[in-house]
Amino acid sequence: MATANWRTINIDLLDPESSANFDIASLSPSVAPVSAAEVQSLSGQIRQLLRGGDSEGALRGALENAPYGGDAGAKEVHLATVVEILQSIKQSDMSPMLSRIYGSEGGTETLDVLMKYLYKGMSHSSQPTSASSKGISPQTTGFSQILSRGGGEGGGQAMSVLLSWHEKLVEIAGAGSIIRVMTDRRTV
Repeated sequence: MATANWRTINIDLLDPESSANFDIASLSPSVAPVSAAEVQSLSGQIRQLLRGGDSEGALRGALENAPYGGDAGAKEVHLATVVEILQSIKQSDMSPMLSRIYGSEGGTETLDVLMKYLYKGMSHSSQPTSASSKGISPQTTGFSQILSRGGGEGGGQAMSVLLSWHEKLVEIAGAGSIIRVMTDRRTV
């Protein structure tokens, strides 16, 4: 009689068709690595378009060249660029611009990338800051008062802009954009 306890054998590992033998790395799309210098250069070009008055071109350029393969610093620089572009566009221009992008070639994917940046911007705006910065103000009572969502001054305005863009984007692209962003493994 065998010395192995047959109840402890994982038979799924012995079956080649089992999901336990599936390499989940194949689910992640391959992305080309992007250096921080490349993102800085792209950011400068996009800001040049913005200064020239081509806000739609700047937005398209930023969204079509998202640094999926960049490190955290490169992604933060690109996020700051996208938020700067979004803040510079008037609210009356949002819907027509989003409609033009949606109707163009690859418009759905471009608006999905915008949705990713909106969510990332909202998550960064609402993160509490450290105790050494402006996030917590000491009180004479000995208690500390934590400032409101957005990290204090200026954070509320950025959140308001991002929420306005989110509202217009859902009107144009629909709720499917939210689902596609939540299930996509590529992060911005």
